[in-house]
Amino acid sequence: MSSDTPDGRTVDESTDDPLIQTEIDAEPSPSRDAERTETIVRTKDLSVYYGDDRALDDVTFEIPENRVTAMIGPSGCGKSTFLRSINRMNDRIDAARVEGDLYFHGKNVYDDDVDPVALRRKIGQVFQAPNPFPKSIYDNVAYGLRVQGTDEDVDLDDAVERALRGAALWDEVSDQLDESGLDLSGGQQQRLCIARAIATDPEVILMDEPTSALDPVAASKIEDLIDELVDEYTVIIVTHNMQQAARISDKTAVFLTGGELVEFDDTATIFEDPTDPRVEDYITGKFG
Repeated sequence: MSSDTPDGRTVDESTDDPLIQTEIDAEPSPSRDAERTETIVRTKDLSVYYGDDRALDDVTFEIPENRVTAMIGPSGCGKSTFLRSINRMNDRIDAARVEGDLYFHGKNVYDDDVDPVALRRKIGQVFQAPNPFPKSIYDNVAYGLRVQGTDEDVDLDDAVERALRGAALWDEVSDQLDESGLDLSGGQQQRLCIARAIATDPEVILMDEPTSALDPVAASKIEDLIDELVDEYTVIIVTHNMQQAARISDKTAVFLTGGELVEFDDTATIFEDPTDPRVEDYITGKFG
């Protein structure tokens, strides 16, 4: 049984406390108004196999645009596999096989006429460990534009500055753009990778545990940045940190062993009053 608290949170009355000790804003922030909830990514019976091993099991749900959607669950439950399916990064794994459908703006990304490289321009990705190129800060950010051949059509200086400002890094590196990106701190390197991802103006940013290799201060800066990015982009993040998912996401998907999507709902509902008892068991630490 649950009830609403004066601050708008829902608690389980059997414990008089939320399932997880992180305050959750049950309503979207004012900038995430109800008019901006169209579906941007949709899956239908999506399964992914690595050889004979099934990593995702008939996953069906819809991800809204201009929201932060978190993927949580124990190790090996298919979270990262799902993320890589969205921009077809699994194509690079010889043993990977995809069944079912995954739509981006209503187009099945696995149709024969879809160019994976062009798809990745619209769906950028940031990985677990910061991976700046052994180039200058400037060249790291400009890299994607140059590879796409669009650098002649844009002011590179302006594009680099806008991307670095978008990644909340400009003020820290504006006087050292010619220096190596590898000389930055871990947190700065991760923000540089985010700047590199947004420089090509994608619509979706995939983040695979982007703060797991960072110290708490650097991780907090990335979380604050995600809250800002969602005004312009859709963010889909895999995290093992349930408190982080509770803090930064609007929607949460819970995967369990075997690649099953067990529950998908508003983050407040997932963490305070989930429908599936297995979700409550996972959140409260009974397994995983």
